[in-house]
Amino acid sequence: MSDELAVRLAGNVRQLRDARGLTQDQMARLAGIPRATWGHLESGLGNPTLSVLHKVAVALQVPLEELTSAPRAISRLYPKKSLAEHRQGDGLIRKLLPDPIPGVVIDRMEIPPGGRIPGVPHMPGTREYLTCESGEFLLAVAGEQSRLSPGDVVVFRGDQRHSYRNPGTRVAVGY
Repeated sequence: MSDELAVRLAGNVRQLRDARGLTQDQMARLAGIPRATWGHLESGLGNPTLSVLHKVAVALQVPLEELTSAPRAISRLYPKKSLAEHRQGDGLIRKLLPDPIPGVVIDRMEIPPGGRIPGVPHMPGTREYLTCESGEFLLAVAGEQSRLSPGDVVVFRGDQRHSYRNPGTRVAVGY
């Protein structure tokens, strides 16, 4: 294992363990590995097998790649203008998650009074959630309609034809 990779692994394993408030002995027991092996991982002196790395990742409840990834900043500001935004139908759609999460998309929809956004059917089995923040939404899904007011949430099959409409007199905002 390269020195740089060993140092990264050591720092990540130590940081993840510390964040959980557990000792090396406790984590080694959770992972089902010897305490000395855990100590070697955190010191950067270990040369773990894939099996050991897998056990460590499972015990820490993180993806395997998080053990060796480069350190991330504690936080990162994404100015509004840096988030993808596009027009769809009469409305405006803006991404709320700057970094992709597999299988998850969260958008902010803004529809002017009387406006409509056509939905695009997604992969079979997709569930879609619509939360009304302000204004009103009229959701049409496969011939059924749901009217939402602020605070309302509707869950529907996203693999069906659907559309969002604002039947109100003020801008509708939803997620």
